[in-house]
Amino acid sequence: MANKFSSKLIGPSVSEGSHQDLSLESTLWDLPLYDFQVKSSCLAVAVAEMFEQHPLVPGVVLMEAGEFAGMISRRQLLEYLLKPQGPELFLHLPLKVLYSYARLEILLVPESTTILAAAPQALRRSPELQSEPIVVQIDSQSYRLLDPHALNIAYWQIRGIETQVRYERAQTQMIQSEKMASLGRLVNGVAHEILDPVGFIWGNLTYVSDYSKNLMELLSVYDAYCTDPPPEIAQLKEEIDYDFLQNDFLRTVASIKSGAERLSKLATSLQNFCHIDDIYPKPTDLHANLDSILLLLKSRLTREIKVVKNYGYLPPVPCYAGQLNQVFMNILTNAIHTLINEAVGQELAKEFKGGGLRDAARQPKIEITTQVCCPEPAPDLDKLHVRWVSICIADNGPGMSPSKYKKIIESFSTEKRALKETSLAVSYQIVTGKHGGAFRMRSELGSGTEFEILLPLA
Repeated sequence: MANKFSSKLIGPSVSEGSHQDLSLESTLWDLPLYDFQVKSSCLAVAVAEMFEQHPLVPGVVLMEAGEFAGMISRRQLLEYLLKPQGPELFLHLPLKVLYSYARLEILLVPESTTILAAAPQALRRSPELQSEPIVVQIDSQSYRLLDPHALNIAYWQIRGIETQVRYERAQTQMIQSEKMASLGRLVNGVAHEILDPVGFIWGNLTYVSDYSKNLMELLSVYDAYCTDPPPEIAQLKEEIDYDFLQNDFLRTVASIKSGAERLSKLATSLQNFCHIDDIYPKPTDLHANLDSILLLLKSRLTREIKVVKNYGYLPPVPCYAGQLNQVFMNILTNAIHTLINEAVGQELAKEFKGGGLRDAARQPKIEITTQVCCPEPAPDLDKLHVRWVSICIADNGPGMSPSKYKKIIESFSTEKRALKETSLAVSYQIVTGKHGGAFRMRSELGSGTEFEILLPLA
């Protein structure tokens, strides 16, 4: 009878799992899973014969009316058979009877569960259940078995990969930091070399301007008294276009002075941006830093994008100026990228007289607001500090979709940031981790995006 019944059983099969290398996102579906489901009314002898034919199958899944009814492992069935008179007592009983005797806790997880999440659940089981197979649910009527040893091996392989990735990322970050520090020193040196000759030009332009005025006054007096100059002088004045030269010379000197002033500001902004932070934070004029970043980004700020500065009174704020400059640069760069398309749309709207493309009256704008405030207590604010410096950078662009907003917020977490560092995630880390401040973001479709940086005041 046993042989006749066992012939009706479908033999167990095993899926080979994914042929791709394991990664942090690998799920239980990527591991070898055993497919061995029988009705709970099946006799134990039939399953025992299957276990004998397939020594690697860890257990059997019991089904009742198409639904999951339980699981009996190879170890449990062997324990029944090893008892006194076990074969005579248990082999010809239905599996549901044997399962009712044991009633051990079963770990049931979906197949979409990651290996990194399933392994800790398996290890948290009691010691007598550590070797029990794990039931993996494929769908409402399909279940597979996973050998816990295979899960543990895969788990530690992934942990090894994760450690290697973190080590390589740390090495890359160190190299990148060193490159940026070297680049900062190089640019700082270049800016210093630019400032030296610009200083000479700027210092002498004052005298050149005064000398030129005096010479022009002297020539005017000569003209007043020499109403009938010699033919040679008259011819020379005509050749050099004396009247135009007299009017344009002072404007030329003023233009040179303006260019030297702009070059001096640009070199100073480069020095401020490439400031190499010391071990301790130093008091910094944040308004000067913001102006320096805007000057560096001036070539990317098209004439259609308006920058509004609502600067309040700010005392010198203790901070790491170089790193904070990077935060301002990241936020402003993102705002400019967002508004460039908006500016192009405005040009098209003006060209086609509206045409339903955009609201021509809505000029792309970046608004920077600074103030000292005493915000309400919040989880992201240190209770030890009462006064804070607030720097808000807002744009009136199209805003973010809920899915994009969620992804950016998630990138601020340690786990997501370790997988992929974005400029905003780095900015979040600098403000919160390095300065003990808060980094807040608000955005809605059609309402633009606003970033608020809160820095503590001693």
